[in-house]
Amino acid sequence: MTSLDTLIKDLSRLPGIGPKSATRLAYYLLKSDPSYNRNLAGEIATIQERIKPCSVCGNYTETDPCPICSDPNREQSIICVVEEPQDVLTLQASGAFDGLYHVLGGAISPLDGIGPEQLSFGKLMKRIKEGSFSEVIIATNPTEEGDTTALYLRHLLKDHPAIAVTRLASGLPIGGDLEYADRVTISRSLRGRVTF
Repeated sequence: MTSLDTLIKDLSRLPGIGPKSATRLAYYLLKSDPSYNRNLAGEIATIQERIKPCSVCGNYTETDPCPICSDPNREQSIICVVEEPQDVLTLQASGAFDGLYHVLGGAISPLDGIGPEQLSFGKLMKRIKEGSFSEVIIATNPTEEGDTTALYLRHLLKDHPAIAVTRLASGLPIGGDLEYADRVTISRSLRGRVTF
C-alpha cells in the first residue's frame, strides 16, 4: 500500500467522508502549500490536548468551565439536554436559546452496549438538585435511541414536579441528527417545544 493509499484510507474513516471524498481531499493536500499541511497536521495532533469536556456541562472547551456555563447573562433556570457536544454548537448557531446545556455523551442504545450508566445522567441530576431550574428541554435526536433516552430522562425527572419537562417540537426530521438541521428548523423546534 502506498502512502497515498494509506492517506485515502485514513481520511475515509472520518464521518461523512467516503472513498471518493477521501481521494479528493488527499489530492488537494498533495497540491497544497507544505506549510498548510504542517499547520493542519499540528492542529490535528494537538486538538485533544487543548480541548477537553467542560466539567459542568460536558461541552468541548479550551477553558473550564466553558464560556456558556461561565456566562452570567444566560438564562440560569432553563437547561437543554443534548446527546453530543456538536449539538450545543448547532443550537447555539440558531440564536434561539440562551439557557444552559448538558451533554449526555450519547444516547441509550442497548444493542451498542450503551446504557444510562455510560452517559452523564448522574451529573445532570446533581445539577438539577443543586440548581433552581424551572424547565428541562430534552433535545435528543428524533431517533429510536434519542426517544429512548428522552423517555428515560422524563422518568428520572418525575420526582421534580416543579420542573417543566419539554421536548423539541416538530421540524426536525424523524431519523435525522440534530447537527445536520438548518438554523430555521432548529429555531422553530425550540420555539414550538411541547410538554413531554
